[in-house]
Amino acid sequence: MTASPVVFADRMLSLGLARVSEAAAVASYKLVGRGDEKAADQAAVNAMRDQLNLLDIKGVVVIGEGERDEAPMLFIGEEVGNGNGPEVDIALDPLEGTTLTAKDMPNALTVIALAPRGTLLHAPDVYMDKLAIGPGYPRDVVSLEMSPSERIEALAKARGCKPDDITVCVLERPRHEEMIAEIRSTRAAIRLITDGDVAGVIHTAEAQRTGIDMYMGSGGAPEGVLAAAALKCMGGQMWGRLTFRNDDERGRARKAGITDLDRIYARDDMVTADVIFAATGVTDGSIVAGLKHEPGWIEAETLLMRSKSGSLRRITYRNPTNRVDI
Repeated sequence: MTASPVVFADRMLSLGLARVSEAAAVASYKLVGRGDEKAADQAAVNAMRDQLNLLDIKGVVVIGEGERDEAPMLFIGEEVGNGNGPEVDIALDPLEGTTLTAKDMPNALTVIALAPRGTLLHAPDVYMDKLAIGPGYPRDVVSLEMSPSERIEALAKARGCKPDDITVCVLERPRHEEMIAEIRSTRAAIRLITDGDVAGVIHTAEAQRTGIDMYMGSGGAPEGVLAAAALKCMGGQMWGRLTFRNDDERGRARKAGITDLDRIYARDDMVTADVIFAATGVTDGSIVAGLKHEPGWIEAETLLMRSKSGSLRRITYRNPTNRVDI
């Protein structure tokens, strides 16, 4: 008799995923503001991997720390979990914002998403041109084919406001200078961020809380998949298109199984089934609070979401530092 496939029990797995995210954040708290990006990242990687291997899953990392020869742990293709559970894809960034952590700047997070096997886009480590808006708008009200100014005008019309009531989040990079100038020509406001575009995209899903209506610009493709997982849970629309600087990057895409290098991926193309998403604050931000430590205690806040139910939980974890037990 053939055994029945193990069901993706997202409700049961969600709390375990929160523990994974929390462990990575807690492991990096002593390195916040210490100026050592690599040490902070490595601490988060070690803790995240240890906790993943306690979960009842047969997991494969599809978005991780890099190729096997670039990363000793949580590399793309690494198998994690204890093997006693459903087959799942895992997308993760043990420390989204290593520079933010090292400098004690806002919005450093630990981020992880988990979905049934074969349902997360295997995005190569190249750039992705991204566009995201929050929930409540008609489908495809904006698009990557539009110019930045056309996007702002279309969103303002859909919202019933003027372009100068729109705020756009953009990574502050030289490659975005022309786009920033065009956005400002519409009189829209710009929220520039130095790092952390997963958080930048998530901001659009809580516009009343964050003040961000739209995200646009290029950033890492792996982070694009993580951001799409978050928006699938929170609502909102997102599009991404891979961009390449050379033949080596095109080769990375083909190695990842991508045949149409010009394809525009909508949110549900990047995450094709139900997903669980968890993010824990390392430094204070507009999504979750950062780590708080006082003599003898450490406290962390985690955002835990499930796309199947649309549920969003904010979990506070507090424990004595002399016996931290995630």
